[in-house]
Amino acid sequence: MSTRTEDEELAAIKDWWQRNGKPLLTGGALALVVVFGWQAWQKHQTNQAQGASQVYQQLLETALNPSGKPDAGKVAELATKLKTDFGGTHYAQYGSLFVAKVAVESGKLDDAAAELKAVVDKPADATLGELARQRLARVLAAQGKVDDALKLLEGDAGKAFLASREELKGDLLVQLGRSDEAHAAYEKAKAALTEDAAVGGLQMKLDDLAKGDA
Repeated sequence: MSTRTEDEELAAIKDWWQRNGKPLLTGGALALVVVFGWQAWQKHQTNQAQGASQVYQQLLETALNPSGKPDAGKVAELATKLKTDFGGTHYAQYGSLFVAKVAVESGKLDDAAAELKAVVDKPADATLGELARQRLARVLAAQGKVDDALKLLEGDAGKAFLASREELKGDLLVQLGRSDEAHAAYEKAKAALTEDAAVGGLQMKLDDLAKGDA
């Protein structure tokens, strides 16, 4: 059996390197770019979340003044900062819920509805979407748009929010004088709760309807 000389071995190595060396280097470089790019993105996301959390905390603290009423100017300033600098975070939408609450307390229902609708239209997650949806329905009802509020509550709320949505539906139906439908909604809400949780305000609403029918 013949063996290759050192020159032949060296030539074979050079040939292999010409065919495979550059692709390996390129692949390795790409892998490094992906790894460091991913780490940079994660760091950016962490910084975004931390920054948004701080602004959101400042927003909540506006209600901790001696009067107990948030400073409207400060609320507007911080809410704008959340939307502008941290629009892609959950904190920005929690901020919108807070701003809507302040607007309701100030009697500015149109402003509250606008804040809530923005979250309903593009929620950061299902929980935020449902919270905003139910609060928007209450605001619409307060504006006398009860039918619009009911339409907003059509469809599946998911198991976690079934009871609260059905109870809200019942409240709206009572406003419209549709007692039978309200009773059915309350019963549906009650069925979605544990026995202990179902005793209380919800049961009182059912009892009040029963008295009205008597």
